[in-house]
Amino acid sequence: MQYTLRQLAYLVAVADHGSVTAAANALYTSQPGISSAIAQLEAQFGLQFFIRHHAKGVSLTPAGQSFVAAARNLLAHAEDLSQHASALSQSLQGNLELGCFTTIAPIFLPRLLAAMREDYPDISVRLHEGDTEQLQQALLSGQTELALLYDLDLAPSLYRQTLQTVLPYVLLPAAHPLAGQAAVSLQDLAPLPMVLLDLPHSREYFLSVFRLQGLEARVRHKTVNFELVRGLVAAGNGYALLNLRPQTPQSYAGDQLVCLPIVEEVPALNIVLAWPQELRLTRRAEAFVTLCERSISRLG
Repeated sequence: MQYTLRQLAYLVAVADHGSVTAAANALYTSQPGISSAIAQLEAQFGLQFFIRHHAKGVSLTPAGQSFVAAARNLLAHAEDLSQHASALSQSLQGNLELGCFTTIAPIFLPRLLAAMREDYPDISVRLHEGDTEQLQQALLSGQTELALLYDLDLAPSLYRQTLQTVLPYVLLPAAHPLAGQAAVSLQDLAPLPMVLLDLPHSREYFLSVFRLQGLEARVRHKTVNFELVRGLVAAGNGYALLNLRPQTPQSYAGDQLVCLPIVEEVPALNIVLAWPQELRLTRRAEAFVTLCERSISRLG
């Protein structure tokens, strides 16, 4: 068994106070606990630290004097490390490792990061874009502290802070026969060719919108690129279901697009900030969470 800082602290306390009883009183702990800790240290290192004097406490052996001096030094460094960690967690400067879902990033992040830079100029946000699987792995491995993504099949070990709820909508080219309607039924869409955003979990979600109505979508094209979905639809290659709406009604090529609600009741998605439940957020991360809560409803 490896020694612990607590055992070393007990050892130093006995050396300082001259007896196990006095050390136990000073540390508000039990005498047997201190005696056991010292015995474990002596057994591990094969040393005797104290000479026991009946009814008169203890005195350090030469080996004990040297070992206690080294223990004091180690405990001092441990305290320095603790204070350094505390300063890091309390500081509103330094790096914030942030993950973001690939389709959410271009809509929300530019203005969020501009606001973050204005409010907290000493915090540097480092971005990690990806799909749901990649972002979860980055969170659970400690590569990122926060992730902005959809609450879609997330691990139970992740805490979610809901920022916005979004419904799926139908994306059509402006010249499509259904584009002039106030809303579109899934019954009318099912026989038509679909352009599918083919990201992990997203693809299952969009196809499930149809399956919940007893329908199957006819997928013509699949792509992981959000803007390519819009471009394919705008050029007449089919319709798409999406959740987030860019402010522009045009594709990159300048073709017009129309966004319409779905007639049927369909499952919404929550946009969330997620982080491991056991993680205590730094103040940098807390500042970003607060900024998102305040700002994101105005950005989407």
